[in-house]
Amino acid sequence: MQETLAQNTGFNFSTSENQLMIRSMVKDFTEKNIRPHVMEWDEAQTFPVEVFKKLGELGMMGVLVPEIYGGSGFGYQEYVDVIVEVAKVCGSIGLSLAAHNSLCTGHILAFGTEEQKMMWLPKLATAEWIGAWGLTEANTGSDALRMMTTATLDGDHYVLNGAKNWITHGKSGDIAVVMVRTGEKGDSKGISAIVVERGTPGFSAGKKENKLGMRASETTEMIFDNCRVPVANLLGNVGEGFKQAMKVLDGGRISIAALSLGIAKGAYEAALAYAQERHQFGQPISSFQAISFKLADMATEIEAAELLIRQSADLKNRGQKMTKESAMAKYFASEVAVRAATEAVQIFGGYGYTKDFPVEKFYRDSKLCTIGEGTSEIQKIVIAREILNK
Repeated sequence: MQETLAQNTGFNFSTSENQLMIRSMVKDFTEKNIRPHVMEWDEAQTFPVEVFKKLGELGMMGVLVPEIYGGSGFGYQEYVDVIVEVAKVCGSIGLSLAAHNSLCTGHILAFGTEEQKMMWLPKLATAEWIGAWGLTEANTGSDALRMMTTATLDGDHYVLNGAKNWITHGKSGDIAVVMVRTGEKGDSKGISAIVVERGTPGFSAGKKENKLGMRASETTEMIFDNCRVPVANLLGNVGEGFKQAMKVLDGGRISIAALSLGIAKGAYEAALAYAQERHQFGQPISSFQAISFKLADMATEIEAAELLIRQSADLKNRGQKMTKESAMAKYFASEVAVRAATEAVQIFGGYGYTKDFPVEKFYRDSKLCTIGEGTSEIQKIVIAREILNK
């Protein structure tokens, strides 16, 4: 802990003008374009592509992408603000926004050649194209080294065969970064990262998942059947895919932590307002210690989660190692989101169990945060490895 504090003595806790501007802009956008449709999209499992096109016009689909590639050129603190403000209203939109920015776009930004960046990033940063990222498979889950999807070299093309599961934008995405096996199963140097564009023969979408929460964020299979992809679409060198994916997930954990924070804040703010408006026994229920203590616990855990997130974002901005910090932020914030949403439902009582009030959706959406981009159990493995190897 002393090392962490020493590393972060230069961290500035004040909010920048850019952050204030972005928060205001995104809040206005969500109130106008997202909040009126949240339950409609959730019930119908509608992935509202047009909303992401509008977010692209605002520069929010390329928050971290330098301006030379058509992005906004902001850092991770601003990125956290964008995700939090959106997730306070709708976790589904926040999840898709995070997956597009940090996974697909982030992977190409981090490991693409200049030619590859110029080819793909402008389309992603403006939401002309929606991005997907494929690592997980049906029988591997967290055990990514045993993936079955293969890429076989055939002249100046790779031939891909296999399937990826639980992929955000697996159907609607225009482009995907896919981790494939180019070597032996179980070998960390036997995996490579390849970009596949929609419309490539042999690349199709499979089953769309019928999910508990995050229902407006599309989750489907991606299927590859003798799919021929140019060798020029390889990101980095052959065998570097797993190492690249782990680095991408370091940043991705900040995304899911921010998503969790937004959901927790949304649930807390709804519960706080309701507790002050709802009267029982002649007084607002917030005056009862049982309710006020719930709110106190929620507020404290949310503040603590945000500090972990801001710390990891600061390290990421400065190019420092943040594997432990981002895992801590993701682990803690996601669990906080579940607890905050659970308590919000409890504070609302019977109303909290109905779809007429927002907390039941926060409750359903929050659980994915403890699963996606590395379960809470995986985060604890990462944290333990980091602290025990010191």
